[in-house]
Amino acid sequence: MNQETRNCQNCKKDFTIEPDDFGFYTKIKVPPPTFCPECRKIRRLVWRNERALYRNKCDLCKKNIIAMYNESVPFPVYCHACWLGDGWDPLSFGQDYDFSRTFFEQYKKFSKIVPRIALWQRNSINSDYSNMVGESRNVYLSVSVVKGSENVFYSKSTDKSKDIIDSLNIIGSENLYENIEGQSNYNSQYLLLCRSCIDSYYLIDCVNCSNCVLSNNLRNKQFCIRNEQYTKEEYQKKIDKLNLKSRASREKLWREFEEVRGHAIYRFANFTKCVNVTGNNLLNAKNCQNCFDAYNTENIKYGYRAFDLKDCMDLDYAAWSELLYEYTTGSLNDYDVKFSYSAMDSVRNADYTEFCRNCVNIFGCISLNNKENAIFNKVYSKEEFEKLRNEIIKQMNDLPYKDKGGRIYRYGEFFPIELSPWAYNETTAQEVAPITKDFAERNGFPWREPEVKNFNITIPAEKIPDNIEKVNESILQEVLECAHKGKCDQQCNTVFRLTDYELKFYKQHKIPLPILCPNCRYYERIKIIPAFKLFDRRCMCDKYNHFHGAEKCTLEFETPYASNRPEIVYCEKCYQQEVY
Repeated sequence: MNQETRNCQNCKKDFTIEPDDFGFYTKIKVPPPTFCPECRKIRRLVWRNERALYRNKCDLCKKNIIAMYNESVPFPVYCHACWLGDGWDPLSFGQDYDFSRTFFEQYKKFSKIVPRIALWQRNSINSDYSNMVGESRNVYLSVSVVKGSENVFYSKSTDKSKDIIDSLNIIGSENLYENIEGQSNYNSQYLLLCRSCIDSYYLIDCVNCSNCVLSNNLRNKQFCIRNEQYTKEEYQKKIDKLNLKSRASREKLWREFEEVRGHAIYRFANFTKCVNVTGNNLLNAKNCQNCFDAYNTENIKYGYRAFDLKDCMDLDYAAWSELLYEYTTGSLNDYDVKFSYSAMDSVRNADYTEFCRNCVNIFGCISLNNKENAIFNKVYSKEEFEKLRNEIIKQMNDLPYKDKGGRIYRYGEFFPIELSPWAYNETTAQEVAPITKDFAERNGFPWREPEVKNFNITIPAEKIPDNIEKVNESILQEVLECAHKGKCDQQCNTVFRLTDYELKFYKQHKIPLPILCPNCRYYERIKIIPAFKLFDRRCMCDKYNHFHGAEKCTLEFETPYASNRPEIVYCEKCYQQEVY
C-alpha cells in the first residue's frame, strides 16, 4: 500500500502513514489510526499516573494503604495482597454485552465496579511507597524500577541497578546520585550521558573514565579536572579543595557544570550499537523508528521506555513482549495485545483490557486472571467468544462513541481520555504535553485541583544545614521545607522528610542535604533532557579540520534537541571526529 497523509481528528494536523505501517495494521487486523502519533501518545499517557499517590484504605481488608487512586474513584481499590488473593472473584462482575449502547459507554459503567490494585507492582519487596515497580526491592518514591534493582530512592526508569538516589534513566549501575542517562556507572554524582564511569563528578558525555570532574566528551581518561590531566596526587589535592560536603560549594560547582554543558559537543542522538533507528537514547536496537529510551528492541515504531521487545507499535513503558499496539504500562510475556492498559503478565490476543494476567482471548476485561474467551469479565466458549467479538467490532464501527470533545471512537482507537480513572494533570501526559485547567475543561479532559495541605514545618529551607558532617540522626524526625515553598509549577510538596537509608547514603558519599522536595528535584532533572519528539536540524559544526573543510557542515538529521535549546549538536561524522 502507498504512503498516505491523513488529518488528525484531535489536533487537526496532517500526519503520514507509511506503507510499512499499513503492513503492521494488516498483520494485527486493525484499521489505521485517526489520531496522529503525538496525540496517540498523549492519549495513552493520560492512562498512566506515576507520581500522584494518596493515602487510602483497602476496600477488602480495610488496612491503610498508599494508592495511585484518589479516594473519590468509583471502583474498589485493593491492597496488593488482597488483589492477588482468593478473597474475591473478578468473574462476579461479569456482564452481558448490550448492542443498543456503544462499547465505550458500557466499558465506562463496567469500569466503575471492578476492583483495581492500589499500586502497580509485580514481584516487589518493601516498596510500599512506589508505583510501577517490578522484580525489585527497597524502592521508595520511585517510578519504573525493574530488573532486580535494589535501594532506589526518588528516581525513575532504573533497571538492574543498586543504591541509586535522585537519578533518571539508569541501566546496570551502582552508587549513583543525580545521574541522568547513564549505563554501567559506579560511585558517581551529577553525570549526564555517561557510560562506564567510576568515582567521578559533574561529567557530560564521558565514557570509560574514572576520577574525573567538571569535564565533557572524555574517553578512557583518569584524573582529569575541567578536561585537564593531573597526576593522582594533584587530582586528590584539588578535589579536597572543592569541599563537596558543603551545599554552598556544590551550588558553585553546579553553576560551573551548567557552563560545561553549554560548551560540550552533543551527538545528534544518543545511540549505542544500533542499526536503522531514529529517536534518542537507544541501545542494541534495530529497525526502530521514533523511539526513545529503549534497548534490546527490534522493529518498533513510536515507542517510549521500551526494552526486550519485538514487532510493536505505539507503546509506552513495556517489555518482554511482541505485537503490542496502542499499549501502555507494564508487560511481561504478552503477545498481540491492543488498546490496553497493563497486561501485567502472559496475556495473549487481547483488546481493551486493564490489569489482566495469564489470559487468552479477552475483550474489554478488567483485573481478570487465568481465564480464556472472556468479554466484560464473562467467560464464553471459544466459538461464542469469536462470534461475539466480531459482532462487537462491527457494532463499534456502526455505532461509534463520541467523546466530550466531539472526537469519534470506533474499533481501533485507544480508550478515550475521559474514561481514564485519573485527571489529566495527575498523569505523565502533563509532563509531556502540559495544559491548563481551562484547556482541559474546553476539551473534555478530567482535571483535579491539588489538595490543600497544612504541614508543621520544623526546619525552614534556609535553615537546612549546609554541611553534611554537621547533620545527625535527629534530622530524621524533622519536617523540612522545600525551597520552592509551593511557588513553582513542579507539583511541589512544600515539605519533605529524610529516610534512614537516605541519610546514611548522604553521609557515606559526602553529599549535603537537598533543599528541594522530591517532586521539585525530579522536575529539575526533567528540564535537562530533550523532548520525546524529533526535529529536523543541520549540524552546527564549523571546525575547518573536519571532513567538510573550511565550510560549515551541511549534513542534516533528526534530533530531539530543538533549535531553541542551548546544546551544540553535531552530526555523527563531526561528533566522531571531534570526540575520538
